[in-house]
Amino acid sequence: MEDFKKITEQDSHYNHLEKMDIEECLVSINNEDRKVAVAVQKVIPQIQTLVEIIVQQLKVGGRLFYIGAGTSGRLGILDASECPPTFGVESELVSGIIAGGDQAIRKAVENAEDNKDQAWNDLIEQKITEKDVIIGIAASGTTPYVIGGIQTARENKIKTGCITCNPKSPLAKAAEFPIEVVVGPEFVTGSSRMKAGTAQKMILNMISTTTMIQLGKVKGNKMVDMQLSNAKLNQRAIQMLMNSQKINEQEAKRLLKQYGSVRKVLENE
Repeated sequence: MEDFKKITEQDSHYNHLEKMDIEECLVSINNEDRKVAVAVQKVIPQIQTLVEIIVQQLKVGGRLFYIGAGTSGRLGILDASECPPTFGVESELVSGIIAGGDQAIRKAVENAEDNKDQAWNDLIEQKITEKDVIIGIAASGTTPYVIGGIQTARENKIKTGCITCNPKSPLAKAAEFPIEVVVGPEFVTGSSRMKAGTAQKMILNMISTTTMIQLGKVKGNKMVDMQLSNAKLNQRAIQMLMNSQKINEQEAKRLLKQYGSVRKVLENE
């Protein structure tokens, strides 16, 4: 697009970083990070529109997929992987797919993000349907892997959204419901794992958490469907029951053992 500019690649507001002492570096990075929440606030209407679509589709049996490369792909996987333990949903309900496959989670896979056809192939492996929603994540808005996946999904009448940090990008043009959060130049020029990555993480948190609340996975302000997979989560569940039911720890443990989840205790007691 003629008016497309990569703000994420613009020169940093700071120079001679190598001459900064530790405190100056940290304060400067923090000053930049403080701008991120303001930028995210400006796109809440875009986020709301996409969440409404996601909730609608998940209520009729659809799933949510994140696709991305590098940092963006890893952030999608992180958000997806937290949904089952936090909200007690099946692992297939929210999935993260990264260019280059699982090995790319820990180590960069050369040229994986440049394959425009591979994301759709990866989605086909997941038996993608018209009920599902695909969100492409790319700070630049120019990643071929993500753009190709979104374009093909949309051609197949699948609902598509995106999260990008450049306005009027090719990815935003490809997606039906784009989110364009402009955080400005990075502290280290072009290092979009910083402010752009933080903005993406914040928006992913907003999307998944609000969606799960709308699907009834939270009661009051508690994660009543969380999986009791470790000591910390078990203790959290016990404390929830002690507070809500006005019972002692021993009774809370007994009820939790009997019913297996906080929600079931609340529904049966």
